[in-house]
Amino acid sequence: MSKRTWALLATMMVSLIYGVSFTIAKDVMPTYVKPFGFILLRVFGATILFWLVSFLGPKEKIQLQDFPRIIAAAFFGVALNMLTFFKGLSFTSPISAAVIMVTAPIIVMILSAILIRERIKTRKIIGILLGLFGTGFLILYGKSVGNATNASLGNLLVFINAVSYGFYLIIVKKLMDKYNAFTFVPWIYTFGLLMVLPFSWSEYQAIHWETIPTMILWEIGFVVVFTTFLTYLFNLVSMRELNPTTVAVFIYLQPLFATVFAMSLGKDHLTWVKVASAVLIFVGVFLVTKKVKSD
Repeated sequence: MSKRTWALLATMMVSLIYGVSFTIAKDVMPTYVKPFGFILLRVFGATILFWLVSFLGPKEKIQLQDFPRIIAAAFFGVALNMLTFFKGLSFTSPISAAVIMVTAPIIVMILSAILIRERIKTRKIIGILLGLFGTGFLILYGKSVGNATNASLGNLLVFINAVSYGFYLIIVKKLMDKYNAFTFVPWIYTFGLLMVLPFSWSEYQAIHWETIPTMILWEIGFVVVFTTFLTYLFNLVSMRELNPTTVAVFIYLQPLFATVFAMSLGKDHLTWVKVASAVLIFVGVFLVTKKVKSD
């Protein structure tokens, strides 16, 4: 099997894990572990794992002037990103959250145009507007089922998470060009852990471990090991062989995986609002990512 095939499989696995995680995380929250307490478990566990495997990378020393960028990456990529996503997911449904996350590539393009003056074609502008309109439609009118206590607020928080992730990708790019990932990612999660600790400590202390079923414990472990840690390692494999556009396309499979998994368990259902919003988002994403000779 070629390296490219392995990279494509790794990227497929990332989308599958993320898609499944939308529903698995809701099994845990908020009945057994509240959102912010879950974040502390996730970040703390991932921090330990990243430091344990950091010896696999080259022995590099991070320059002092790069630590502010690492701290900013920790804020947008770990703290704000996870706090808004998990809190939002506790309010909304797996399908709504997954569809909104598809806007992340569009948001990255907008931020790139603003922050690094990247030129955007008219076709891409139209795609951006369609995608954002679809997201706004879902936030304002999307209805959820199950224990979605406040779908509108939950969808908005997930959207903020996507914006935060966009900032993170732009901030971390220079670090990726300068250092091996195993050199700076443990530091990003270490600073991220310090940032989420004040918000999550009280909810972590409220966890009653003795009442948590074994299956829920396995699901917590899944989110820590697979959704946080292994997905990043899989992304390292794919980014060595594939260009960013190819990798980004696989993000659009997440709503499909999330929808199929949630519906197979009877934990969510499709509505015309979700379908219409998804169509608008997918058309927008297609226009944004479509490559023509003039690009």
